[in-house]
Parts: sequence; structure tokens; C-alpha cells
Amino acid sequence: MDDADDWAAQVEAQRAAKVEQFRDSARSPLPVSMRGDAFPGLAYFDPDPAFRFVVPLHEHDEKETVTVETTADGEQTYSRWGEFRFEVDGEQATLQAYRPADGADRFWVPFRDATSGEETYGAGRYLDLEPDRDRVDGEWIVDFNLAYNPTCAYNHAYECPLVPTENWLDVAIEAGERDFPAEPAGADH
Repeated sequence: MDDADDWAAQVEAQRAAKVEQFRDSARSPLPVSMRGDAFPGLAYFDPDPAFRFVVPLHEHDEKETVTVETTADGEQTYSRWGEFRFEVDGEQATLQAYRPADGADRFWVPFRDATSGEETYGAGRYLDLEPDRDRVDGEWIVDFNLAYNPTCAYNHAYECPLVPTENWLDVAIEAGERDFPAEPAGADH
């Protein structure tokens, strides 16, 4: 098995674990009525190495504090730490990487793209980057195959931070999780 096969197998294994957690776990964000045999499943783009980038984080000289609104009219605070620059289908793209206000050594990279509201969740998707797992030789692995929906995509009872407009991309990121194939729990309220 070569590296590409190994990588794709890891992506598929993570997805299978998430499906199992959503379908069977008491910690699922879905209500009991949507678990087990009633679970509608999760949808994904096929793993595509073209959406996996190993890039430097261009750290900002000044780490500006950013207040992000949430789906429940709340707000969360992050530090705008740096940005990732990459190319998708010949177009340059830039995403800001945010560090939680508590100073945790990880990055939240939310984004919307040309698939948002069509093939993927309309409010956008997230990437989480951890230095132990996602740093290689001083660069970061930004793998959109691992992009996931916020919990409010499955259940309106959850409060999710909204993607800042500076992370709205014009390009299509046809990788990672697709839109939830059912109406979110609580959508009828």
C-alpha cells in the first residue's frame, strides 16, 4: 500500500468512526429518534489528494482579537493568528487560522466556499489543526478531506460559531463532508 492509499484509508477510517458515533453513541449530537436504524447517514466527497496541502502558516505580526457571532445570537472570541495560502484549480486562496481566546495550542480554520448551500452545509465547514498531528517539518497539513460540518448542521439545539467573511472562498472545495442528508433535528420549530 503506498502513501496515497494509506492516507485515503485513514480518511475513510475517521469517517467511519464519526458515522458510528453519530448513529450509536449517547454522545451523538442527534436526538435518540435519529439514531440507530433511523440514522440518515453522513455524506462525503471521495477522498481527493488535490485538496490536501502542506503549507506554511504565515503568522501575523499582530494577533488581532476577533469576535465571531454564533447561530444562537451569541459570540466567541479568537485570535487571528496567521493565514494559509494555497491554490485550488489555478486560483489563489487564503484562509485565516484562528486560535481560541483561551490560548490553546491549536487552530480553528472555518470556511465557506462555492459549494456552501449547494452540496455542503450553507453556513460553512470547519477544520481543526493540532500541532502534534498536523505539523510536519515546520509546515501544516491543511487537508480539506477532513472538513466537517458544525454540530448545528445536524441539530438546531447546538450553538455554532459562524464563518467570518474573510474566510469565504470563491473557489469550490469539493472535499470533506457534504450537507447532512436529512433535516436537522429541531428544524420544524
